[in-house]
Amino acid sequence: MGKTVEEILISLPEDRLEPFNKLHDVIMKNLPKGFEAAISYGGLGYVIPHSLYPAGYHCKPIEPLPFAGIASQKNSINFYHMGIYSEPKLLEWFVSEYPKYSEQKLDMGKSCVRFKKLDQIPYKLIGELMKKMSVKKWISIYETNIKK
Repeated sequence: MGKTVEEILISLPEDRLEPFNKLHDVIMKNLPKGFEAAISYGGLGYVIPHSLYPAGYHCKPIEPLPFAGIASQKNSINFYHMGIYSEPKLLEWFVSEYPKYSEQKLDMGKSCVRFKKLDQIPYKLIGELMKKMSVKKWISIYETNIKK
């Protein structure tokens, strides 16, 4: 993988270049004000920068506060979204909407959605999901959960 967002976007296997970059573009077009694309834990992340949240991520304060990310794995492109992990109503919305946007069965972990069929990535749904949580809301949820 690359050391910059741009390097990650161009250093993918040939069959991943178009869907991965399209997913990144959809995320960026729908990312609420304040979030930004950055290297997060060595991969492509969408974070709240230190300029807006100086404390950074509690597990590793040198890192900006993570929110979402995408990664090219061996058998899939994975999309990570901490909002669906931490906000049950948002998860419920996503799971109920998914079949309207993709013929593929939802393959999901706690915050990870795996896209094994690259022609079935529900770009429009991901765009809608990205709009649903502001920086202020994510900070509030994050701080509430880390103080437990």
